[in-house]
Amino acid sequence: MAARTTTEPAENNRETPVPQRLLAVATRLFAERGYDRTSVQEIVEAAGVTKGALYHYFGSKDDLLHEVYARMLRLQQQRLDAVAGSDAPVEVRLRAAAADVVVTTIENLDDAMIFFRSMHQLSPEKYKQVRAERRRYHERFRALVEEGQRTGVFATATPADLVVDFYFGSVHHLSTWYRTDGPLTPHQVADHLADLLLRSLRP
Repeated sequence: MAARTTTEPAENNRETPVPQRLLAVATRLFAERGYDRTSVQEIVEAAGVTKGALYHYFGSKDDLLHEVYARMLRLQQQRLDAVAGSDAPVEVRLRAAAADVVVTTIENLDDAMIFFRSMHQLSPEKYKQVRAERRRYHERFRALVEEGQRTGVFATATPADLVVDFYFGSVHHLSTWYRTDGPLTPHQVADHLADLLLRSLRP
């Protein structure tokens, strides 16, 4: 798996705030070694801080794992809310949302890979939080499909739930095959997948 390198400057720069350094190091180590094979000691040594600093900001390694995913989902939720709440036609809003989730996932491939590989290792409480966060995102996305179906813009043959589940199945697998040195840019992949979604919904 080709790891993204955008975290490296943050973890190497001692002027970077400690929470950001810890997250950058944890992201790299979780992606390279796996969550269960990365110790707290390895994280703090690579970040150049003490265990006390880590526990001050995050409380546990479990909190770090949760934050790796939560920061990406927060970004995606903010962007989806902005797109969905605009005055553009529903097909334009859905396409923009569909493309954005692809681009933001590819731009945070390590985060996506870590989460889907290690989600089951979250504590029950954190796992429940993550499911609720993901559900909110999916429900806002699904509402766009439902709006288009209700107004006759989209076909109604396939239930909105299945449309959304099918699309996000493709998004969730990006971390298993996309390579930064491959033939397609993030925006090209996003355009292809968004176009496939819109074509599947044509009346």
